[in-house]
Amino acid sequence: MKIPEKSLIHKIKDGSIIKRFDKTPPPSKPTDVVCPHFLELKWAYGCPYDCAWCYLKGTFRFRPEGIKPVIKEYKKIELHVKEFLERASIPEILNTGEIADSLMAENGSNPFSIFIIPIFETQKQHTVLFVTKSKNVKNLLKAKSHDQTIISFSLNALRVAEKWEKRAPKVIDRIEAARQLSRSGYETRIRIDPMVPVTNWRKHYIDLIDLIFSSFVPDRITLGSLRGLQSTINGTNDTGWVKYLSEGSNWGKKIEFNARYWMYLTIINHLKDKYNYTKVALCKETKSMWERLDMDYREIHCNCIW
Repeated sequence: MKIPEKSLIHKIKDGSIIKRFDKTPPPSKPTDVVCPHFLELKWAYGCPYDCAWCYLKGTFRFRPEGIKPVIKEYKKIELHVKEFLERASIPEILNTGEIADSLMAENGSNPFSIFIIPIFETQKQHTVLFVTKSKNVKNLLKAKSHDQTIISFSLNALRVAEKWEKRAPKVIDRIEAARQLSRSGYETRIRIDPMVPVTNWRKHYIDLIDLIFSSFVPDRITLGSLRGLQSTINGTNDTGWVKYLSEGSNWGKKIEFNARYWMYLTIINHLKDKYNYTKVALCKETKSMWERLDMDYREIHCNCIW
């Protein structure tokens, strides 16, 4: 049974560290985007990978340093997290990768994973979610206990990543990192997002699925397609991807409906037919798309929630 949102914690203290993502209203119109109201753990902001379509370029467009990573004070983070763990009675996942790459501090003097995982290991109700394009998982592999941790890797077709995710680790290296964590007992999820209808997209994305499943079986896969808020489009230097956007929604511009539908359907069918895999959801996709794919958005199990 769905839990009424009024029963959940909206934020801790001033909301600067823990706050519920609630920017997407309950969908009513066909073009309304579906996105559950998950909890953010805003330990840092920014990202070192500089992907062409990164929405942080719009979010932080007024900062002189742009998307340059900034890590918040760990003492404050610990204070807010411990208060949440004490107060929250309903199990939640706290997403550390909405405005930052969750593993971008792993080479520093105080890696975030080493700091945060033990805090969540003090209880058995709530879970911390890492969302990343990194291949640097050495600290996670050394964790003695990680029952309250989920790791999610963002992947894309190799050709697409090479063109628009130039500073991010190679896709094959991310898959290998995911394989190692899965083998070590982490719940390991995959986001294939944003899918782009480049020439021969069908082959490129099917090849990606086959690469993943030749290494490990993800606990969950969430699919998303290219989208662009106007602030993101205005904030990026590489606008070569904008030509694929032609349709409006309440979450920016999107690829034309039928093109998105066939990309999703192709991957969903390939997963089911070849791997008997059905644990698939959509990310920031419209109500009409969920319905066209005969998927119930009211029973959503996507990347950021249970």
